[in-house]
Amino acid sequence: MGSTAQFSRQVIWITGAGTGIGAAMAREFAARGGQVVLSGRRSEPLEAVAAQIADNGGQALPMPVDVTDAAALDTTAARIIDECGHLDVAVANAGMGVTGAFPDITPEQWRRQMDVNVLGAVFTLRAAWPHVVERKGRFAVTGSVSGVIATPKTSPYTASKFAIRGLALSLAQELAGSGASITLLEPGFVESEIARVDNDGVYHPERPDPRPARLMWPTDRAGRVCVDAIWRRKREFVFTGHGKFAAFLGRHMPGLVHQVVTRFG
Repeated sequence: MGSTAQFSRQVIWITGAGTGIGAAMAREFAARGGQVVLSGRRSEPLEAVAAQIADNGGQALPMPVDVTDAAALDTTAARIIDECGHLDVAVANAGMGVTGAFPDITPEQWRRQMDVNVLGAVFTLRAAWPHVVERKGRFAVTGSVSGVIATPKTSPYTASKFAIRGLALSLAQELAGSGASITLLEPGFVESEIARVDNDGVYHPERPDPRPARLMWPTDRAGRVCVDAIWRRKREFVFTGHGKFAAFLGRHMPGLVHQVVTRFG
């Protein structure tokens, strides 16, 4: 458990903050003294998270924005500086998943996957970059164990998370010596709404989550370990037990993974 004063007087900006890991990180940052700026496409979930944080004595400010709009992200970053005075932590967490057999996925769905997961992270980090670097602060980006190990019928999502891993590790090298840092978060299965958003980006609240429930981490636990990793300025952080195992196989035994998946998948 982290100190309740770790992020005192710090301003933290999180995209994809209305649900899932993003909302959990927001609550955890606020519990540790941070002033949290919540961004996402839908204002209602952001306002609900902000109300939860306020009820617990924290500070949160909803600022809806579409992460595929670089100009809007620049405007949001400028607004944060105007209203909060500075920016210490930026977490590029927004994401969605396009899945299915390769021939069935349309060019538009491929573009949406890359626009949200990859360019959305790029544009968020770019908008926050000068402000966080000036404060010798912390960047974080949410990747996935799917950025280390590939699986069938997930090619758009997997490709986007492999790209995120490369982006984060490259930026870690650029930031070396600056006093600022970037943490790549790579979760396994965590409770979220990602499975309830279809390939066209439409949210279906009634849609069942096909991921294995027995492996699912609760979001609050995920939020705690993510904020711990960001505080410690870890370069790459894989979490959940099954996630660590899968990442190990993806890094060190890709041939075995291929044989197992193609034979039994």
